[in-house]
Amino acid sequence: MSLDKINNPLAELISDDIYDILNTRGLINKKSVRDYKIRKRFDNLRELEVSAGDAIEKIRADYPYLQFDSIRKIIYNGKK
Repeated sequence: MSLDKINNPLAELISDDIYDILNTRGLINKKSVRDYKIRKRFDNLRELEVSAGDAIEKIRADYPYLQFDSIRKIIYNGKK
């Protein structure tokens, strides 16, 4: 394993070794991983009884290049 190992954002789904292999071969879709992390963070904030609007604003602080509506679409369109 390399010393510059990337933190596995999909640890609950796949092992670190598998993630590293897929990532080094360019088989990880970064946008899909980002969207997965956004949905997961939203769910965690809602479990803490943070309002949906406040949760989206907190997420937006981590992803300032995304608009409020873009984050909302990621969250709600992913829950089909």
